[in-house]
Amino acid sequence: MLRRHDLLRVEPPAWDAMLRCHPGLADLPLVAGWARRDWPVIVRRRMISDCADGLPAALPLPPDYGKRRIAFSFASGAAVVTLPPILLRDAAQTAPSAWQSVVAALLDLGEAVGITPRVFGALLWQHATGLSYLTARSDLDLLWSISDERTAASLVKGLFRLDAEGPVRLDGELEVPDGAAVNWRELAQNGNQLLVKTMNGVEVRTRALLFRTPVSPS
Repeated sequence: MLRRHDLLRVEPPAWDAMLRCHPGLADLPLVAGWARRDWPVIVRRRMISDCADGLPAALPLPPDYGKRRIAFSFASGAAVVTLPPILLRDAAQTAPSAWQSVVAALLDLGEAVGITPRVFGALLWQHATGLSYLTARSDLDLLWSISDERTAASLVKGLFRLDAEGPVRLDGELEVPDGAAVNWRELAQNGNQLLVKTMNGVEVRTRALLFRTPVSPS
């Protein structure tokens, strides 16, 4: 089951078919040849305009090409392959030198709480494509897979400390077992009602429901 932030490699014929269904995208810089350069796309949440059986995806153009976020979808059965996530430890070499101390501290934090952080946002795209996505205003966006509230609380405490001390603003989400995700700053608030993103949109959940393990279909 695909989740938000999953990366996909698209076969060129499937890419060409997508472009035929989304007139005008091929005229944007970099887009026509994206798949042939073996660059990934990312799974996004569904919009009202998406077909129910389609595969929603997206890519952002780098700042030098307009910094536009481009959403599209693939037909059911299109030739796409799910890629492994890009881990922070693998993308560390792409991060600016000024970030290296906080990257090392984040890796230590992940080891301490038993979670391997994944990247998304500008660092992911610069690492995956070699294009210039990072700017002086970029955040460091991380995705952490969380299974229980106690671990989440320890992680959020560490993130606040590193965010206050570090050279870059830390942003990102905590992903719970059913694939939904909450911004870590949202979780840090004292309220019981949390804004949660899922593949199908945005919803409000209580803290008790957020970490409930999903029941597998029999």
